[in-house]
Amino acid sequence: MHHIDWLSARQRMVERQIAARGVRDPRVLEAMMTVERHRFVPEDVVEFAYSDQPLPIGHGQTISQPYIVALMTELLNPQPGDTVLEIGTGSGYQAAVLAGLVSQVYTIEIVEPLAEESHTRLLDLGFDNVTVRCGDGYAGWPEHAPFRRIIVTAAPPSVPKPLLEQLTVGGRLVVPVGDAFQELQVIVREESGYRVQRSIAVRFVPMVGEAQRH
Repeated sequence: MHHIDWLSARQRMVERQIAARGVRDPRVLEAMMTVERHRFVPEDVVEFAYSDQPLPIGHGQTISQPYIVALMTELLNPQPGDTVLEIGTGSGYQAAVLAGLVSQVYTIEIVEPLAEESHTRLLDLGFDNVTVRCGDGYAGWPEHAPFRRIIVTAAPPSVPKPLLEQLTVGGRLVVPVGDAFQELQVIVREESGYRVQRSIAVRFVPMVGEAQRH
């Protein structure tokens, strides 16, 4: 057993890595404080669960550093009534953070073992408003579209068109775009098109599948 004071570790994470870097939304800070990140990382790296870095979760995938999760959540600006689509479930951590902020999260993971692990983990931890599906997120999730909020946690070379189409007018899409190096973009759907706001430079694992063929 690890004799780590997880609560204190989470408090330090939120104060030093997240609030100190300018994430202000109290709901986001509360969510980062509430969700037990150490339950979403593999046992061999669990002691680093609250450190300021991404961690490997197997299958060539990572759990993003806490600051990036918080920043993307703040940029997404999730509201209590929203239905959110997440592309790239990974460990399920980002979905868990969103679960407490919105009414429903639909999340798609292309790597089957990760999709299954996350599904089980989220259920075990009581996140009953998250639905995990295994598949290629490029096409989005038409059955549940449109979405008020869409978040992509792997980097496509360009924004998948189906995701833009599944966004409601007034909705927001947060996505890292680019090849080896990416920039975080917030895309807002307006009556007559899309407005792109550029955030920071980031490094994400590439979005595989259909995204690589466009």
